[in-house]
Amino acid sequence: MSRFLGPDFLLDTRTARRLFHEIAAPLPIVDFHNHLPPAEIAGNHQWANLGEAWLAHDHYKWRLMRWAGVPESHVTGAASFRQKYDSYAAIMPRLVGNPVHHWSHLELWRYFGLEGTVLSAETAERCWDAAGERLTQPEFGARGLLERMKVELVGTTDDPLDTLEHHAAFAATGSSIRMVPTFRPDRAIGIEQAGFAAYVDALAEVSGVAIDGFDDLVRALEKRLDHFVEHGCRASDHGINTLDLPDDAGAPDLDRILRDVRRGRLPKSDEAAAFRLALMVALGAAYARRDLVMQLHIGPLRSTRTRLREAVGPDSGGDSMRDRPIAETLNALLDRMDRDDALPRTILYTLDPTKNAVIVTTAGNFQDGTVPGKVQAGTAWWFNDQLDGMRDQMTQLAQMGLISTFTGMLTDSRSFLSFPRHEYFRRLLCDMVGGWLEQGLMPPDREMAAGLVADICYGNARRWFVDPA
Repeated sequence: MSRFLGPDFLLDTRTARRLFHEIAAPLPIVDFHNHLPPAEIAGNHQWANLGEAWLAHDHYKWRLMRWAGVPESHVTGAASFRQKYDSYAAIMPRLVGNPVHHWSHLELWRYFGLEGTVLSAETAERCWDAAGERLTQPEFGARGLLERMKVELVGTTDDPLDTLEHHAAFAATGSSIRMVPTFRPDRAIGIEQAGFAAYVDALAEVSGVAIDGFDDLVRALEKRLDHFVEHGCRASDHGINTLDLPDDAGAPDLDRILRDVRRGRLPKSDEAAAFRLALMVALGAAYARRDLVMQLHIGPLRSTRTRLREAVGPDSGGDSMRDRPIAETLNALLDRMDRDDALPRTILYTLDPTKNAVIVTTAGNFQDGTVPGKVQAGTAWWFNDQLDGMRDQMTQLAQMGLISTFTGMLTDSRSFLSFPRHEYFRRLLCDMVGGWLEQGLMPPDREMAAGLVADICYGNARRWFVDPA
């Protein structure tokens, strides 16, 4: 029987073990997409206790706590962080089989010296005290936790209206860690969403651009984009719930749609779709001119449970996979950009794992020889960053595309304790490559295998987000 989360966890062959321990494990982390609060990084935030550090923002854990019968008062409600933590510790044995069970123990072990301790109601006190003692130390503030995991770059997710003052303040500290903003213009694209008109007003004010028509809106967003680039921005990010394929709208129509919505009229579905498509194409060209990476996160069904949304708000664990077709519309969107040679380097993520093959084959359509892997099939995302999800995504990428160009793992997390997810990914990758070697599925070339692992774990992401050619 193998040890729980032992040194060779997920590493089934001698070659896999060598690849992980000698090549993958020592590499730094380029976490180019996450939701860490820039203010906490800049201010070197210290947490009062493990409950706050673990449970304040983690909707992965919240979903499981509710599923296990924990009342909302002890999930996101008025209970103390100690009470919430005790509830979480008590249900830990029920989480077996879910990746959060692995992640939680890796977090306890890698950050707080609790190797071998299995969290439960019986061990809760010991884990609380050990973590609490460390969290009071200066080296266990936000920056210290990042340094402990050898994080080289943090790509935060930021609205065009953001001042980026925390990024500027952190850059001035001279830290070896780079924190860079990521341009997330979802609120400007969501013309059908409540608050759109007020958002455009705010954008006009912060950009200094009078927004009377569609081109003005694009100009205002580009001005904010340049502000982001001045603060180190290397990428954009778009959350795409659905992809639509409307007819092209001419400039007068787009102007009319924008003006009507700002006057209080709800757009028709075809108008909203035309507006979203036109703005996405315009922004894609803006990214291409600045050599920025465009990330498309496709397919969540957000905030589906009314009572939870009203009581707790968005990003509270009430989301699921959307199962609509995406092949035709995604190809059409990328083609609209590519027609004018204005398709930026792009990473595609799907929340629906049945669409992995669609994502990989679509990425292959738009390679143009200018850069290896110009369009990426992004890593298994959200509900899929678990054993089978990551294995399946990487297998399909390898078999239908080029895994050698893959930019690898990211946390997509709001937690500073989430970086062992990179270790999880690296172990799975090394097991896969090691298996290929042992089975004779690739040449018996250790240097080739080591280079492949190093590129996917670190090198490719570094070339895209830290030192672009």
